[in-house]
Amino acid sequence: MTKLTPAQFGICSWSTHPKDPEDLAGRLKELGLTKIQLYVTPVYAETAVWGNAQADLAKHGVTIVSGMFGTKGEDYSTMETIRKTGGFVPDEHWPANWETVQRVVEVTKKLRIPYVSSHAGFLPGDKKHPSFAKLVDRIGKVARHFATANATLLFETGQETADTLWQFLAALDEVGASNTGVNFDPANMLLYDKGDPIASLRKLVPRVKQVHIKDGIRTKTPGAWGTEVPIGEGEVDWKSFMKVLAEADYKGDLVIEREAGQDRVGDVRKAIERLSKLM
Repeated sequence: MTKLTPAQFGICSWSTHPKDPEDLAGRLKELGLTKIQLYVTPVYAETAVWGNAQADLAKHGVTIVSGMFGTKGEDYSTMETIRKTGGFVPDEHWPANWETVQRVVEVTKKLRIPYVSSHAGFLPGDKKHPSFAKLVDRIGKVARHFATANATLLFETGQETADTLWQFLAALDEVGASNTGVNFDPANMLLYDKGDPIASLRKLVPRVKQVHIKDGIRTKTPGAWGTEVPIGEGEVDWKSFMKVLAEADYKGDLVIEREAGQDRVGDVRKAIERLSKLM
């Protein structure tokens, strides 16, 4: 068993809406953190501000431990819209998304980021589904391109059950795209209503390379979103969650993500305090 420690905490760069790397570094200093998961798109799309993000952050002792990118046309307005538009599923956006992947891989190679995560989209749970083989081929191509940067492509949990994701990862292994893993977000299992976070973590933990620290409340209305809340105020059993990680000898980062609320820095601070006590 590997004991989890506060040294594993980091934060998603987008959680506090920083205006530039200096602003982001200031937020981390305020929180006593030195690790971030970086939203990488601005590094090539907003070069005047974020083009030297790694060097700008390094001056303040901040390390980029992973990256994240989104895909074209994603619409999170409702559960139904994201089901139709999310990830690599929509055929009409595949050419543009492949171009995005190539730009992201260039940044990944330049910054030497070991892990990059994204939502793959709503993956089919049945191998006989018409889109299963197509998505294995499409996402396999994406993963193999990340391999050229010595990087692992991480699937963020939530848009499918743990069983479906496990099956899909196995299918990617079979086509030579084994540089894939899981960015486990327990709140997303609740927000998307895709299973119990603890049971899902037990299933996926052999492939978990990074963890998002986020809490939520499951919806009582099928087809509607759940609610994101500060750590310790939702339905994630954090004591059990960390026990599963410890028993699996998890040594990766615990990246705090806060996508709601009026005091995100304060909520991140609460997360650090509450989970540190459980450690």
